[in-house]
Amino acid sequence: MEKPNLNYIDQLARGDQSIRDTLIKVIIDEFPEEKKDYFGSVKLNDFKIIASNVHRIKHKFSILGLEKSYKEAEKLEHLLSEGSTNEVLKVEFENTLTEITKYLKTI
Repeated sequence: MEKPNLNYIDQLARGDQSIRDTLIKVIIDEFPEEKKDYFGSVKLNDFKIIASNVHRIKHKFSILGLEKSYKEAEKLEHLLSEGSTNEVLKVEFENTLTEITKYLKTI
């Protein structure tokens, strides 16, 4: 499984610590709420809302260097928006959420 990292954030910041700190803060502030919204929509079993939440979260995957997970999230989002799902993609998505949660506690 891919591991989250700050490589892309470091590229964006180009050595500017304040930009780096701001980007990290945005992720740390937004991710828990987005994760909560995702699991709330799963409980409702509303595929359109779940797809919307996956869409919002998948960008965090990319920013944290999780390119494979981003592509898998795109597939999941597409399926959900068409009214279906894939259990393997869903489990992988949720495992990535867990990995990011752990990682954010370390930065």
